[in-house]
Amino acid sequence: RRYGGQQAQGGYGYPPQQQPYGQAPQGVPPQQHGAPPPVAPGGGHGRGSGPGGPNTRMLLIGAIAVVVAVVVVIAVMMSSGGDDKGDEAGQDTAPTADAGGGEGEKDQPEEPREDEEEKPVDLPKTDAKALKLEGGTVTASDIQGAEAGTYVAGFNKVGAKLTWTVNGIPEDAGYSLRVSYGVPGKAADATIFVNGKAQERPLNMDNFAKVEEGEWTDKWVNTWAVVNLTKGTNTITLSCEEGNECDANIDQLWLKEGTQG
Repeated sequence: RRYGGQQAQGGYGYPPQQQPYGQAPQGVPPQQHGAPPPVAPGGGHGRGSGPGGPNTRMLLIGAIAVVVAVVVVIAVMMSSGGDDKGDEAGQDTAPTADAGGGEGEKDQPEEPREDEEEKPVDLPKTDAKALKLEGGTVTASDIQGAEAGTYVAGFNKVGAKLTWTVNGIPEDAGYSLRVSYGVPGKAADATIFVNGKAQERPLNMDNFAKVEEGEWTDKWVNTWAVVNLTKGTNTITLSCEEGNECDANIDQLWLKEGTQG
């Protein structure tokens, strides 16, 4: 005899019926595996909430702060680099103590330039009337045009001579002896003695004025010969020796550098 519906348990002496594995007893709602736990009431948000939560905003703010800091550091480094370059440029262009225009350079003697021509040395010159006259030579002034105003005549026979004592020769060398003279329309010559020694070549006194023979004129001309002198004082003598044609008037004598006249 049964009363009401079916009993949840078996009859007396029978074990209760076993529910299949995984099946909840009747009257208990089934639970889903892996479902999130229920949210506590109150409507608040805990940690690990969805997008837009406090954690996300904090991370975003931190990232922005890092980027700003990096930008600031780079800007500072670039600015410092530019200043360094400016300093270096300033050092390159700044004048130094050794630059031109300093007082030190004014004290330095200037070296002579190689391309500058050396000034000619002033060598001695004399009027014939100031020479030592021997052998019949005398001063005269009959013929016009002599540079000295007076000249030496009588140089027309063997033994006639005039001697010049020369001082201030700068060095041992060959020099050009220049002589201003006049002849009566024909060539003449004379022997040259240097420090008592006769030179190999005579002094040539040709008729360069082209005057008539036997005619003395005011056309004085120049001739020259090489003489080898020593440094200091020397004597130069014009002498009428055997074999010379020595009919001439002598005006002046002087020396020039070199052996080219």
